[in-house]
Amino acid sequence: MLHDEASEADTLERLRLAALDGDPHAVDDLVRALEPLVMRRCAKFLPHRADAEEACQDALVAVATKLRSFSGAGSFVGWVTVIASNSARSTYRSLKRRGSEQAVAVLPEALDPRTTSVMAGSRVDLMEALEAMEAAKPHLVESFVLRDLGQLPYDEVAEITGVPLGTAKARIHDARAFMRGHLVERLA
Repeated sequence: MLHDEASEADTLERLRLAALDGDPHAVDDLVRALEPLVMRRCAKFLPHRADAEEACQDALVAVATKLRSFSGAGSFVGWVTVIASNSARSTYRSLKRRGSEQAVAVLPEALDPRTTSVMAGSRVDLMEALEAMEAAKPHLVESFVLRDLGQLPYDEVAEITGVPLGTAKARIHDARAFMRGHLVERLA
């Protein structure tokens, strides 16, 4: 871990403990300190800044309200990454639903969500591939998201998902193969 990352993790842990001890300003300070990290995580999933900001705000509210539910399995940053990833995926699904509803209302043949203005670019393909993997191989999704999108180390992915390190690595490998196949298939 780089010095800056270690320092950031130490600061976040200190703020988390202060919030749990009842410091009235610590939750606000923690949320402010987490915002850049959560925004970076959400932006990996969502192509438009406003959408990523929406997911970021939802994630930060979830972190603040569920702070006591952090069990200590994995790092606090890993736990926040899970919340941010889930929030971004939820926002994507909501945007996709709204885009489909708007397309039906305006132009019935525009049911393909790639044609809506709220979703364009390679991140949409990534989200569609994630949805396909969630439908076909749901046990692979969390490990893939934590490692490749959340940039967590393998050992932390294993700890968060509650599987042995070898299993976590195998799931990530299988997920990458699935994603590669799905994305290549879409390009063809």
